[in-house]
Amino acid sequence: MKFGICNETYQGWPLDKVCEHVAACGYDGLEIAPFTLADDPSKMTEEEAAACGEVVRAAGLEVIGLHWLLVKPEGLHMTCDDDDIRAKTSAFLQHLARLCGAMGGSVMVLGSPKQRNLSDGVSYETALQRATQICREVSEIGGPLGVTLAIEPLSTAETNFLTGAAPAIELIERVDHPACRLHLDVKAMCGEDGEIPDIIAASKAHTAHFHANDKNLRGPGFGDIDFVPIARALKDSGYSDYVSVEVFNYEPNAETIARESLAYLRHTFAEAGAL
Repeated sequence: MKFGICNETYQGWPLDKVCEHVAACGYDGLEIAPFTLADDPSKMTEEEAAACGEVVRAAGLEVIGLHWLLVKPEGLHMTCDDDDIRAKTSAFLQHLARLCGAMGGSVMVLGSPKQRNLSDGVSYETALQRATQICREVSEIGGPLGVTLAIEPLSTAETNFLTGAAPAIELIERVDHPACRLHLDVKAMCGEDGEIPDIIAASKAHTAHFHANDKNLRGPGFGDIDFVPIARALKDSGYSDYVSVEVFNYEPNAETIARESLAYLRHTFAEAGAL
């Protein structure tokens, strides 16, 4: 198992300083939100992305990939009625796949709840068809670059589309492309019916990436969620790739979040026999 952390945890730190601290903590990799690199990532070049990747590797880290994909630019949406907006969204995600490949990353986590929500008058089936088309178009670009599009189920508190691992897997099976797989997130799984280890087990054939956090929006170990059974379920499922820390509450500070989250993950994964 490898451990990573998402760069927006550092709330405005320059990339080289983020990498320096992440490496000093002992992480293996860094996951990057495109909006932290450019106000409008659609204008970022592959050469600029490659330079960012070099900064990460110079610190002794791997580029895991990208997440928070559709925050900027504004106006993107995957399932709305507007054909032009959906085409623009697909083209932007394809651009991000190229940037991710240029950085040396291998996964793009597609969460973006606001940009996939069902609009008034759009049926679930219509939204599923539209999302399938976009995800297939992005996978066809990402696949040859070694970049996997990882669909993230989210809770009903965040979105009304793909609210759970099973609906996300239905989308993945419709896309039917090896570069379209599943991302699991502890916070999101807390909103599902059933136990987290059972969701992990049921999703094992599709899972490509994993986020570690707590239902209180803080890091692993900062709340009530016990990660020992989660770590054991990941091990039993055969998952051995990145477990990335992603938080939404940045208190008390980035240094404490990074340091204590990793210490907790190492402890619980060791206890579960997953290291």
